[in-house]
Amino acid sequence: MPNNFEFLHPNFLWLFALIPLLIVWYFWIGNKNRASLKMGNSKGLLTKGSWIAKTRAILPILRLLAISALVVALARSRTYSVSKKTKTNKGIDIVMAIDVSASMLAKDLQPNRLESLKKVAINFVNKRPNDRIGIVAYAGESFTKTPVTSDKDIIVRSISELNWGELEGGTAIGMGLGSAINRIKDSKAKSKVIILLTDGVNNTGFVDPITASEIAKDLEIKVYTIGLGTNGMALFPVSKNANGSLNFQNQFVEIDEVLLKKIAKETGGRYFRATSNTKLKKIYEEINKMEKTEVEEFKYYNYDEQFRFWVLLAGLFLLLEMLLKFTVYKSFI
Repeated sequence: MPNNFEFLHPNFLWLFALIPLLIVWYFWIGNKNRASLKMGNSKGLLTKGSWIAKTRAILPILRLLAISALVVALARSRTYSVSKKTKTNKGIDIVMAIDVSASMLAKDLQPNRLESLKKVAINFVNKRPNDRIGIVAYAGESFTKTPVTSDKDIIVRSISELNWGELEGGTAIGMGLGSAINRIKDSKAKSKVIILLTDGVNNTGFVDPITASEIAKDLEIKVYTIGLGTNGMALFPVSKNANGSLNFQNQFVEIDEVLLKKIAKETGGRYFRATSNTKLKKIYEEINKMEKTEVEEFKYYNYDEQFRFWVLLAGLFLLLEMLLKFTVYKSFI
């Protein structure tokens, strides 16, 4: 039975249980009610029965078929097709503020922090089909890479194009957060979220991170902060060769977790520490689960009723029975 087939009133199908009783009635009790002639010797009457006599059982069969067709008609067999339409009831606007300072080239995540982040961030974007997302890049200064948009291709391309060296050196967490706030503060979305990622300590910029977090709180913007980097030592870029290649040296990993925790707590978000590729992926998956967009799905059903066919079929069987009964099998009534 195809998936798009159903009975509107399937309880009527229980009437099929009467069919065996009707068969018994027609072929057993019915035979007893027919007239018979008893003779002492019937040798003179022994002749081969005609085909009409042998096929008269077709009359009750036609009636049973008519009754069966009527049962199916009562059960209202029908096919249907379904079309769907979704409506986003509560959209979420998200700005991802990403640190692109030189320390993001550290190799404690593979192949480095920045490339690992880009891969995870693109996967996160692809899992948010109903939200608008913007990208802010920052180091010693900040700029908007992509305004808040629903065009996922543009967002993915912008993340892929993030590189070190395009901005002044340093880590200006306050400026990164401030730029993200400016990008989302006028949003009409039901929920406004900033994901702020850094691997260092605020050491430059003219915007105080705490002041920026207070502004975010007043604007009802939730900030999730992520500290990126292993515990202990990691290979950091320390100088550049004449050919443009970088020299790496083991240095102590330093992240201002106190500041990041305070920003998250102030705005109603959460702080996460990503010490590996796997943990970074799990963090974005957790944020994805926490920030759910309410999507309402509407289903439209188009029905094709089949009962008329079964009624006509039942009528055809009854008509055929009546025609045969009063013509071909008239002498057996």
